[in-house]
Amino acid sequence: MFSPSMDSRRDTGGVAGTVLIPMRFVWPYGGRSVYLSGSFTRWSELLPMSPVEGCPTVFQVIYSLTPGYHQYKFFVDGEWRHDEHQPYVPGEYGIVNTVMLATDPNFMPVVTPDPTGSNMDVDNEAFRRVVRLTDSTLTEVLPRISDADVQISRQRITAFLTTHTAYELLPESGKVVALDMELPVKQAFHILHEQGIPMAPLCDFSKGQFVGVLSALDFILILRELGNHGSNLTEEELETHTISAWKEGKSYLSRQNNGPGAAFSRRFVSAGPYDNLKDVSLKILQNGVSTVPIIHSSSEDGSFSQLLHLASLSGILKCICRYFRHCANTLPILQLPICAIPVGTWVPRIGESNTLAMLRPSASLASALNLLVQAQVSSIPIVDDNDSLLDIYCRSDITALAKDRAYTHINLDEMTVHQALQLGQDSYQPYELRSQRCQMCLRSDSLHKVMERLANPGVRRLVIVEAGSKRVEGIVSLTDIFKFLLG
Repeated sequence: MFSPSMDSRRDTGGVAGTVLIPMRFVWPYGGRSVYLSGSFTRWSELLPMSPVEGCPTVFQVIYSLTPGYHQYKFFVDGEWRHDEHQPYVPGEYGIVNTVMLATDPNFMPVVTPDPTGSNMDVDNEAFRRVVRLTDSTLTEVLPRISDADVQISRQRITAFLTTHTAYELLPESGKVVALDMELPVKQAFHILHEQGIPMAPLCDFSKGQFVGVLSALDFILILRELGNHGSNLTEEELETHTISAWKEGKSYLSRQNNGPGAAFSRRFVSAGPYDNLKDVSLKILQNGVSTVPIIHSSSEDGSFSQLLHLASLSGILKCICRYFRHCANTLPILQLPICAIPVGTWVPRIGESNTLAMLRPSASLASALNLLVQAQVSSIPIVDDNDSLLDIYCRSDITALAKDRAYTHINLDEMTVHQALQLGQDSYQPYELRSQRCQMCLRSDSLHKVMERLANPGVRRLVIVEAGSKRVEGIVSLTDIFKFLLG
């Protein structure tokens, strides 16, 4: 595994009398990109390893070490690995290789715990401090993304998306719920809750056309209006207040309010079954929507149209993953860790102005709804006093207030996020991390692994957490991935 060259000893200028021994580290098990990290770099650097000439599956790097006890590990294709054929000790979050170096050739290495207590794990404090999503840091710690690799990957993904159509997203069977524009708002609220869906297309049956979408955001705005003193919208009015009337009122609100989150009204965005997937993706991204109805009409004016499907970035990403699953090496960027790619929203460093919206479980529901609207985000991590992930509050969770007409007897300023999350989740323990609600990943996860998870139905974002403590480090969403892939 390693062989010291005793003739290469030298005194360093930093510390008098310190001897450095050049050591050869070898990873003989293949891979596309292999890096070395260890206690000798305080786990704060990833040292690139090069293939051995004539042996493309064997990687090596030479690094000078001080005599003594050291631990190390390999970062292979986006995952931490260790050589099982070498002595190792267990770390808190994984297995860590060990090596004992000594200037005395008669010294026999013994596997003992690191006296400095610096067992390596993927969340080592020094490693966390160094690996940040900034160009200057990535230059020192992680491989820079080659512009050529990015361009090649984007070209291949774009070529795939432009040659495949929305028709391929249509399931063999299924149902799509649509609502009549003249349906009372209250009834629509209950339908979304009962059907377990966050939004539904709207149809004007007098014209035979689909004209819009009713989403969870509409109900957030409605409940905020109900909670505002002096509002003309009362709970009783929901009995007769129609969706069309609400849409007109929302347009009025948009014209009257020019503050953050005020652009409530949007034009209706749809696609045809033979539109290519790139165009459908761009419609979702450019209009800031989560889904696009796939509508077919045989008439030029769009009347008597058929609603075929609700296209989402998740479904399109699933097509990409399925197509490239057995030829992932044609996309050079897929094996890079997400912390080395400009995607997602991360917890800011000191001095940075960007913020990641998070709330404590004791925060009021009103503050959560305000944050969803003003920050223009679709979800908020709920964390404890140590910023460890407990749950996540999403826009779609607002429909839970339709259960037993809870919205008729709550005060948004008095109900906590904890209480709101418990509505409709009685079968779960409070803040139990549910597989479909609260998907997580690590900063060291590869882009390919993140894409595979986001391609699962119902998953719109992954919360980036620290292993073990589940301290929130960021969020990566479907939108983030597509903005990066499509440039």
